[in-house]
Amino acid sequence: MEESIALVTEGSGMIGELQNSTLDVIQKFIVLYRYIRHYARKTHCQGIRGREISTLRYLKDTGPRTIGQVTEYLFLSASSASELVSRMEEAGYVMRRRSTEDSRVVFVELTEKGKQLAEDTPLGGIPLLRERMKVLPPDQLALIDEALSSLIEIMEINPNEF
Repeated sequence: MEESIALVTEGSGMIGELQNSTLDVIQKFIVLYRYIRHYARKTHCQGIRGREISTLRYLKDTGPRTIGQVTEYLFLSASSASELVSRMEEAGYVMRRRSTEDSRVVFVELTEKGKQLAEDTPLGGIPLLRERMKVLPPDQLALIDEALSSLIEIMEINPNEF
């Protein structure tokens, strides 16, 4: 594999530099993709998924939230978020509680087991990205946002499908 990359990257002048730059970008994208998949497999083997970790950490940091707020935080459909919360409730990580002010509102909150899991699970993947992005300066966030928007456009992805 290294030999084939060396052959492809060999070139002279501007074309060779463009090929090298393209390969560098693709390689970095693949490294990110593989890392996220690796973290997802690792946590799944431990009996928890990345979205569940994200939800646990979100609830730990913010306190009880509605399913609607969990939906927005995770960028999920309402039905997917509801299924996620149901699985987490069955596992004993969260519980639902009706609002005392408005019985139509249901809050999701951590149980002791969920709080412990949020504290004990190594941070990685998307949950780590969420944590680290919070402290980036606005100009750096803008650059990342622009780069990711370009990748979405280049790959002809419709974000509303996912």
